[in-house]
Amino acid sequence: MNHLQLIIKREYLNKVKNRAFIIMTFLSPLIMVGIFTLVAYLSQLNNDKVRTISVLDESGMFSDEFESDENLIYKMIVGTQLEEAKKSVEASGDYGLLYIPKMESLDDLAENITFYSEDSPSLIVLDDIEDAIADKANSLKLVDAGLDPAQIDQLRIRVDTKLETFGGEKTSKLSTGLKLGFGGLAGYLLFMFIIIYGNMIMRSVIEEKTSRIIEVIISSVKPIKLLLGKIIGTSLAGVTQFLAWVILIGIFSFVIAAIFGIDPGAMQQQEALEQAQALSGKGDMVQEFMTEFFKLPLLNLVIMFILFFVGGYLMYASMYAAIGAAVDSETDTQQFMLPILMPLILAVYVGFFTVIDNPHGTVSQVFSFIPLTSPVVMLMRIPFGVPLWQQILSVVILFATFIGTVWFAAKIYRVGILMYGKKASYKELIKWLKY
Repeated sequence: MNHLQLIIKREYLNKVKNRAFIIMTFLSPLIMVGIFTLVAYLSQLNNDKVRTISVLDESGMFSDEFESDENLIYKMIVGTQLEEAKKSVEASGDYGLLYIPKMESLDDLAENITFYSEDSPSLIVLDDIEDAIADKANSLKLVDAGLDPAQIDQLRIRVDTKLETFGGEKTSKLSTGLKLGFGGLAGYLLFMFIIIYGNMIMRSVIEEKTSRIIEVIISSVKPIKLLLGKIIGTSLAGVTQFLAWVILIGIFSFVIAAIFGIDPGAMQQQEALEQAQALSGKGDMVQEFMTEFFKLPLLNLVIMFILFFVGGYLMYASMYAAIGAAVDSETDTQQFMLPILMPLILAVYVGFFTVIDNPHGTVSQVFSFIPLTSPVVMLMRIPFGVPLWQQILSVVILFATFIGTVWFAAKIYRVGILMYGKKASYKELIKWLKY
């Protein structure tokens, strides 16, 4: 077994056997599921609350417009003055009092409707009330003008634009949403992976440097092999932890749902159901989703995701390792972190504000070839149909940059790993590159 394999094995085992690593592997998904469970529980409590709203309609025009449901009950008040109704509702502890005065015109009425409550009412409840009143008021105004509201509604045109490429391939708004979702998720995962496990590599180098273990290791191993071994070994440990998180989140979610009867994803499922109901009448949403999903270039997406994910992570990880070799403590790393984080942040901003608007524009294309930003930007462009030659060229540039980055990082690593008691500056790093 050569030195590189030994170093990879050593780094991997050191990480996965570390007590803090093991604790966080189990604790992180537990905390995550716990937070989602708490949110779902609080949301369930909020939804189970029954609110009673008293309605004092002096105009007599809206008594039939408010429909009660299992969480919201409307109670009509008749033959009562406003002040007396306010005292009665406040004493009964009801959610609020809706007062609709009698006015000469609908315009004046719309400006004088008042909702009385102990605290600020829910905006969702207010929106429902306003929608119900506005629908009826608009219909009455059309009738006053001698127009038939039903006929006006039939004459109204609803536009549903069909999407189709020049080559005849039909797409939809849902397809665009899927592409945006995949690109955004891929870019975000890479960004978080680099931040979390890049810092892990940097701390590992600093720990070995301060413990002087590195002085023994470096005497028999070339710096570039030691650097690559640390990067690959730590990366494999990160992948192991990530897979463990996915499995444990599934297990914890199932256990909590079985024991407490609370689904951590209930809120998201409810939102999705409401959206599907809102879009009912536009076709079978599930069937349309599956159709558009399988229209995506899935094989291309998966292969390029792996290549850009690996290439981008390795390139940034080598930079983190070089920073760890150049400093004596983690507090000294701040001056070197900005040049690493800025391209990542820029890539995310370019991806979400430029690629989404124009995935084939000049700005999107340029940043998808710059190796510091291409792992995020190109991953967000690919679902929209990037020519294969552009993808291959971007991957080649990325891995060529990774090789160059490792070479430069190894030169800094070779000198900095044995440098103690002196804070390195950018000027010092340039000198180390010449050694």
